[in-house]
Amino acid sequence: MALALGVDTGGTYTDAVLVRDEKEVVASAKSLTTRSDLAIGVGKAISAVLDKTGVAPAEISMASLSTTLATNALVEGQGGRVALIYVGFREGDLEKHGLKEALKGDPVLVLRGGHSHAGNEVEPLDTDTLLEFLDTNKGISGFAVAAQFATRNPAHELEVARIVSERTGAPVTCSHHLSARLNGPKRAVTAVLNARLIGMIDRLIGRAQDRLRDLGIDAPMMVVRGDGALMSAEQARERPIETILSGPAASIVGARWLTGVENALVSDIGGTTTDVALIRDGKPAIDPAGARVGRFRTMVEAVAMRTHGLGGDSQVHVVTEGLGGGVFLGPRRVLPVSLIAAEAGEVVHAALDEQLRATTVGEHDVRFARVVPGVPTEGVGPRERVLLDRLGERVMSLGELLRTRMENGALTRLVDRGIVQVSGVTPSDASHVLGRLDSWDAEAARKGLELFARKRVGSGDRLAQNAEELAQKIIDQLTEQTALTLLETAFAEETEDFGLPPEELARHVLTRRGLARHRGLLALDAALNLDVVGLGASAPTYYPAVGERLHCRMILPEHAGVANAVGAVVGRVTFRRSGSVTSPSEDRFRVHLEDGPQDFPDADEALALLEEILRAEAEGAARAAGAENIRVLVERDIRTAQVEGRDVFVEGTLTVEASGRPRVASE
Repeated sequence: MALALGVDTGGTYTDAVLVRDEKEVVASAKSLTTRSDLAIGVGKAISAVLDKTGVAPAEISMASLSTTLATNALVEGQGGRVALIYVGFREGDLEKHGLKEALKGDPVLVLRGGHSHAGNEVEPLDTDTLLEFLDTNKGISGFAVAAQFATRNPAHELEVARIVSERTGAPVTCSHHLSARLNGPKRAVTAVLNARLIGMIDRLIGRAQDRLRDLGIDAPMMVVRGDGALMSAEQARERPIETILSGPAASIVGARWLTGVENALVSDIGGTTTDVALIRDGKPAIDPAGARVGRFRTMVEAVAMRTHGLGGDSQVHVVTEGLGGGVFLGPRRVLPVSLIAAEAGEVVHAALDEQLRATTVGEHDVRFARVVPGVPTEGVGPRERVLLDRLGERVMSLGELLRTRMENGALTRLVDRGIVQVSGVTPSDASHVLGRLDSWDAEAARKGLELFARKRVGSGDRLAQNAEELAQKIIDQLTEQTALTLLETAFAEETEDFGLPPEELARHVLTRRGLARHRGLLALDAALNLDVVGLGASAPTYYPAVGERLHCRMILPEHAGVANAVGAVVGRVTFRRSGSVTSPSEDRFRVHLEDGPQDFPDADEALALLEEILRAEAEGAARAAGAENIRVLVERDIRTAQVEGRDVFVEGTLTVEASGRPRVASE
């Protein structure tokens, strides 16, 4: 009998499950995610599930972790301070693929150097300027290196990485290690995001491993990648970017295992995001363009998933346009006022009571702040430092914390860095007011919604007459935005071209009228023509109304609230390695390798060497992750051109996939 432990750290809850022989869920448990030290929540969830079953820690044969930490950090714009070394490119290339936005004002050096499409050096690497840049930029948590045509010849990326590592000791991400495909700016975005996540993911994995040992669990730990496959904890620490969409990918694997569905939309609602993907013929599709998270398109292989900043803890905003007004949710997650009150009740209730006694609505009503302990604060500016000193280890209302308008910007920067958390009104608070949820402080939620209901809309009237009315508006808006998210995914996956982007089709007046079953001179009907699997702890609360809105069957499996943790232990170890062979001149075939290009007079000989190297790399990575009974698949994409009536080799791309189940899971 093999017992596997699955753990998922979400934005609000950390889940743990025990799965026996890959056949049944023995038990599950939840604990609040502890942002200050994620291992605390991990340990509490694991202890709870062990206590439920009486299982001894030594009986666990495998532990696996899925996490939304990387996804949430990128959606919310959080992460460490990074620097990009951009070799062989032009300043204008920083505007491509959202690279400048991904940098968020962090240092960048456009450096002379780089290679050509054929892998030849275009210009020598300017190491003097690099050293000067490193000496003048301190407080960097991770460096990203992207060189022109590094996938054809990575020599300059490797040399920059060596110099940066020796000079600073900080972790360095080389873009060619993350993708073998061309498109330097897009590889640079991926490298920047990887560098931004390294410290955060490293802390999570390291502390989780420590907690497992403290509990007496000696099993190796696996981590779920964004494509749903498993890798070792050490591999995840080197490439944390591959854990983006880890939690959502695990949820798809879990949804398939829990329900056996062949064709369905899977919608997983968490505290921060809603993730929607399509299962077709029993398999989730891999996004050929690379994982998209928030505004960024990466070169990471991941499930084809649409991730939206919409969850139970999404910030509620007032819509003042129009006479009626209303509310809108997300994309930023905030601490529910009911949750922060459960942790600092005296402070929160005193502030809320004072705000309720005021005759005017305050700009910062219902908003509180606290520092997240343990998050590095190197590199923060003087204004940010003043706020941190003022806040200390307390929970403070924003009205007390912020003393000038300029300090609003400083607070935003601290929140973006993940150093400070703020509270606000959320759907979770609305659920407490309506009696659908009783996890935290319902009275604080009621006070918060009463204050929020006093805000004025375009007509000058109150947003709502009381807390209950506002709570229902918030839940209705969550239903509407979730339905739109599902519709966008369905339109994006449709084989027929409707002539408009999916987001416009989802909001089109005919779609809305069809869902409302319009009856006039025309009868309009619209519905989602496949089942939806609703996942997440709050899915049973919110998703029945979504099914009614879209006129589809909503499947809510028994373990919907821990599907991510289930998916973490039933997946396979899978690694893919890709490479290319080009023909720079007649009868000359070039293999592009890590240690530089190699030329051959015969195309088959070049392809054979590339396959041998890629096979060794893929199998080696799978073994390092603990896989057994490894199966290898090789895919060849050979491009040729017609020249004088004969096929001429242009380029060959090989992809080798090695996969197997974790060895410990079957012992």
